[in-house]
Amino acid sequence: MNFAEARFWGLLLLGLGAIASVRFLLRGRPGFRGDRFDKLALLGLGLFLLLCVSPVTFLIFLAVAIGSYLGLQWILKQEPGGRQRWLYVLIPLQLLPLIYYKYANFAVNGILGLEVGALRNLVIPVGISFYTFQKVAFVVDTLVRHEPLPHWLDYLNFAGFFPQIVAGPIERRHDLLPQMEQFRFRWSPADVNEGASWMALGLFFKLCLADNLAAHFDGASVDNGYMIWMNNLLFGLRIYYDFAGYSLVAVGLGRCLGVRLTLNFLSPYCSTSSMEFWRRWHVTLSQWFRDYLYIPLGGGRVRWWAFNLALVFVVSGIWHGAGWNFLLWGALHGAALIANRLFGRRLNLPALAAWLLTMLTSFYAWLCFYETRPGVLFLKMKAVFTPGAYSRAAWQAARAKYLDADGFVLCGLLLLTAAVLWLEWLSVARRDTPYYFLRRPVMLGLLVVLILVLAPEKDNGFIYFAF
Repeated sequence: MNFAEARFWGLLLLGLGAIASVRFLLRGRPGFRGDRFDKLALLGLGLFLLLCVSPVTFLIFLAVAIGSYLGLQWILKQEPGGRQRWLYVLIPLQLLPLIYYKYANFAVNGILGLEVGALRNLVIPVGISFYTFQKVAFVVDTLVRHEPLPHWLDYLNFAGFFPQIVAGPIERRHDLLPQMEQFRFRWSPADVNEGASWMALGLFFKLCLADNLAAHFDGASVDNGYMIWMNNLLFGLRIYYDFAGYSLVAVGLGRCLGVRLTLNFLSPYCSTSSMEFWRRWHVTLSQWFRDYLYIPLGGGRVRWWAFNLALVFVVSGIWHGAGWNFLLWGALHGAALIANRLFGRRLNLPALAAWLLTMLTSFYAWLCFYETRPGVLFLKMKAVFTPGAYSRAAWQAARAKYLDADGFVLCGLLLLTAAVLWLEWLSVARRDTPYYFLRRPVMLGLLVVLILVLAPEKDNGFIYFAF
C-alpha cells in the first residue's frame, strides 16, 4: 500500500464508501450485529487493499497468518508442559516464506555460487519482513505468557491491519489485539483531526523531503570524499523521511479509525549517542530484537554481552536485506554500540560533540545501505579515510556537480530539511514530544501548501517496501 499514490487513496475511499453503504442498508434489520459487521468489514477492506498491491503478496500473507494461527491452535491442544518446545517447529515454518523469497538467491547464488536462474527472478512480497516478525512475536507471547487464543476474526484484523501491514510498525499482541477486539467504525472528530495531522506530516516527509532528496542522489563516485559524504547525507536524510513518512501516515490512518499505533520514529537525528539513536530509530524493530533475541541470549548482564549485541545487529542487518553490505551495516552499528557502552561515560563528551560523533557514525554506515556491490563499497569506505580523496581537484569536481543549474534547488531543499530537523530538535528538547512543533495548526497548514507546491509528479515507492 503506497500512501504516496493517489490510487491507494481512491481505493481506500471506494472501500470505505462500500462499507458505509452496506452498513446503512443493513442497519436496523433483525439479527444485524454492528460490532461483528465492522470487524468483518475491516478485515475485508485490508485484504482488498493487500490484493490490490499484488496477488503474490496477498497469498503469502494469508499463508503466514493462517498457518501461524492454526499451528498455535494445535500447540495449545497439547500437554501444557511440552508446548514451548513446539516453538522450534512453528517459528521456522513461519519464517520459511521470508527465507525463501528474501534470502534464497543470496544464499544459493551469492554464497554457494550455484547459479540457479529461477531464484534471481524472485520478487520479495511487500511487507513480508514486517508481518512475519509480528506473527512470530504473537506466537511467542501467546505461549510463553500463557495468553488465550483470540477469536479468529480479531486475530486476522490484528495480523492484517492495513495501515501498518506492509512497513510497520511491528505491533505486539498486548498493544494492538485488544483494540481489534473492541473495534468499531466510530469516526470520532477528535480522532480524525489528530489522525489528519499525522498524515499531513507523514506525506510532507515523504513527498516534499524524501522524494526531492532522492532526485539529487548519485552514488557514482568512488574516490571523491566530498561526493561520497554528500551522497551519504542525501541518502541518510531520504531514508529517514521516507520511512518515517510512511510510519506517520500509518499512525494517522490508524488514529482516524480509532486505533493507536506505536510511533515508530522519535526524531532519531536528535540523538547524542548510538544507544539513543536505536531507541529512536525504527522503535518497534529495536524492541523486537531486544525482547526476542538480545534478552533471551542474556542481554547486557552477562560477560559475553558484547557478543550478544554484535549478533543482534548482524541479524538486524540481514533482516534489512540479503547481501554482504547489509551484514556489514549491522556490524558497524553493533561496533558503535559496543564502543558507546565501553567508552561513552568515560569520554563524557559535550552534547554537541556527542551529537556530531553519532551523526558521523550513522551517516557513514548508510554507505553500506545503498552501495550493494562489495568491491565498490570497500573502495568508497576506504576513500572516506584517504587524504587524497579530499584534494583540491576533488573539491572542484564536487562544486561543479552540486553547484550547477540545480545547485540553488538543492541548497533550498537542504535548508528546508535543516529547518525541519531544528523543529524536531525543539520538540524533543522543550516538549519531550517528537514532532510537537511540526504538528501545530499553523505549521500543518504550511506543510499542506508545501506538499501542493513541491511534491514531484513522479510517484516513488517507499524504500522499506523492499524489506
